[in-house]
Amino acid sequence: MRQRGDGEIPSNGAEGRAWANFGQLTDYLWPYRGRIAFAIVCLIVSKVATVLVPFSLKGIVDHFGSAARSELLVPLALVAAYGGLRMATSLFNELRDILFSRVRFKAMHKLSVDVLDHLHRQNLRFHLERNTGAITRDLERGTASLSELLNYAVFSIAPIVLELAMVIGILLFNYPPQYALVTLIAVGLYIAFTVRFMNWRAQYRVQMNKLDSEANGRAVDSLINYETVKYFNNERRESDAYNGLLTQWADAAQKSVFSMSILNLCQAMLVALGVTVMMGLAATDVAAENLTLGDLVMLNALLLQLFIPLNFLGVVYRAMRYSLINMDRIVELLQRKPEVVDAEGAVELEVSSGKIEFKNVDFYYGEERAILQGLSFKVEPGQKVAIVGPSGAGKSTLARLLLRFYDVQGGSICVDGQDISRVNQHSLRRAVAVVPQDAVLFNETLRYNLDYARPGASEAELLSALEAAELGAFIESLPEGLETIVGERGLKLSGGEKQRVAIARAVLKQAPIVVFDEATSSLDSRAERQITSAMQRLSRKATALVIAHRLSTIEDADVILVLEKGRLVEQGTHAKLLSARGLYHQLWSLQHQQSQNSET
Repeated sequence: MRQRGDGEIPSNGAEGRAWANFGQLTDYLWPYRGRIAFAIVCLIVSKVATVLVPFSLKGIVDHFGSAARSELLVPLALVAAYGGLRMATSLFNELRDILFSRVRFKAMHKLSVDVLDHLHRQNLRFHLERNTGAITRDLERGTASLSELLNYAVFSIAPIVLELAMVIGILLFNYPPQYALVTLIAVGLYIAFTVRFMNWRAQYRVQMNKLDSEANGRAVDSLINYETVKYFNNERRESDAYNGLLTQWADAAQKSVFSMSILNLCQAMLVALGVTVMMGLAATDVAAENLTLGDLVMLNALLLQLFIPLNFLGVVYRAMRYSLINMDRIVELLQRKPEVVDAEGAVELEVSSGKIEFKNVDFYYGEERAILQGLSFKVEPGQKVAIVGPSGAGKSTLARLLLRFYDVQGGSICVDGQDISRVNQHSLRRAVAVVPQDAVLFNETLRYNLDYARPGASEAELLSALEAAELGAFIESLPEGLETIVGERGLKLSGGEKQRVAIARAVLKQAPIVVFDEATSSLDSRAERQITSAMQRLSRKATALVIAHRLSTIEDADVILVLEKGRLVEQGTHAKLLSARGLYHQLWSLQHQQSQNSET
């Protein structure tokens, strides 16, 4: 799906799509239809009361202009009616607000949850290509836009339309047609001008959104990569880039404000012209005794009541249009289909022994980039099979395919004879524990990060996992123990400590299959020995697939598979492969030499 860029000015087709998007999101309102109907009734009652207020003023003025003006009973009743109508307007407006607030916030709540769930269903490729900061800002603006649109529709547009209809009806029924005609022309010109002008100036808001998302994404990215920024003394570079985007945003915002001032001025001129013409007609008819003085007061009050909300039409239309633009990004996300989905009739994976088999697997990241080509191998139950090879050979891709982060283009992957493309994804991932190269932790306590593997695990199981990962002594050395906050992405822990947490999670998960994805490649020799020892204990209890960069960690593997350019070129035990003096021997010799050089 081609996505519209943030900076693109919405065309009429895009605007029509935006309204269609709003129509789709009205599904979030359906559960509250009863409350919405009651709120609409309150809206109608409040508008009827509002429109009747000028009639009480007309009665009061006409009474005192008549011969019976000395009688106070009638005007007092009219004054009481005036106050009662004002009270009714406020009362039913507040009732409408109270009733509809739950609808708005519940709809916004459900939309936010649905969008987050949908983002989690997207495949890995989607998240690798997106900027996290920009996505979070789109999510924030988009979910708020649903609430804003409902707010404007019920509290601004609907009251204006209803009041205009009632005023036009009153004018046609009680006065010569020119009064209704003048009102319609004035309102029509006002709305037409507002819509055309706002369509033109929407480009500034679109540009502001684009720059706002880019600036936010840049800031988040620089903070996530805080250490890299510090390593290269590039604080000024990040600040300048952020400042440049905000400068462009400020320029677009200034143009938006300037054009808004022009809009407000032109709107005020149209309102003043309409009211002046209407009052001129009324004054002429009063002088000719075709209307009473009360009629003049009532017409003036009706027009003021009508044009006061119309004064905000430009603001409301602008806000609604921008909300529709913001909502378009959310709808695009919701309409994006995940690349990896469960097959129709997918069943639960039933793991009896943990046998893994790759059968003639082909995989491409793109037509021009072949990663795996006709790859076939087996991992027998309880075996420890290592995957090695040069960088770019496709080693880490195997783990992602086994977990169905991507689907293969050719061949199949089976677990205990079951094609993983035919089973439920959740059951597949429940059966596989992963110790990744970079163990990213939540900015939470150690206990939370460990429990994440299997919520509800007992304290005894947790302590057993800690001992298996050689974390017991480390936890005891912390003043707050398991309640220690690890920082964003676990930055308060060392690489070795994070890896041991990852191993403890794998132990706690108690999965029949364990994947070690270059789990020691970024550690020093001491940490590597500790992690390797923990890995060996974990491997004895499950079928293990070890994707290795450091060959010293997989000497005890039952089988070592050597990949080169996505193809299996060698396989066997450590001793057998060394004696064959092929690619594995070359890799081993090179690493052994590098290790000796680093020691000297």
